[in-house]
Amino acid sequence: MSFFRNTVIASLLVLSGAAQASDVSMAGGSVTFSTPDQWMGIMETEGDPEVRVFQVPDPSPNGNNSLARISVTVKQVNDNGEFQQYVAGAMGKAKALTGYQAATGGAADNFVYTAQENGAQYSYSERYWFKNNHAIQLRCVRPAQSQAGAAWQNAFDKGCSDIAARLK
Repeated sequence: MSFFRNTVIASLLVLSGAAQASDVSMAGGSVTFSTPDQWMGIMETEGDPEVRVFQVPDPSPNGNNSLARISVTVKQVNDNGEFQQYVAGAMGKAKALTGYQAATGGAADNFVYTAQENGAQYSYSERYWFKNNHAIQLRCVRPAQSQAGAAWQNAFDKGCSDIAARLK
């Protein structure tokens, strides 16, 4: 098959939501992690920054109206100072979200907050690492309330924590 045809087919799979996630490699293999098979890769960019976004299906009746997702962004930085600027910039964008409110009781390395998306309250969790001259951001976003219940929310949060443990 030609390169063009392969590119078109791959793009259609991503756009249709048929692409399943599992082992993921970014930044030339220096950042790796795995996701559950039921998470669907919905966006992927190459270059700098490199981004992967996964939809975590919400089985509730209102799940079609919300987008629970986990993203990993990898950006090249030269030193810890640039890393700190990257984190400060990302947190500045978070604080500018409609209805931003910092949550209490989060871990020191986990920025947890809520904000509004399309009129609904969402829970956000962001973690950052500086590794091999890369700023790495893990961002987990889910509806603050889902009819799927606590078990789904706990599974989502565990999936986020599992990726965080691998990115450390």
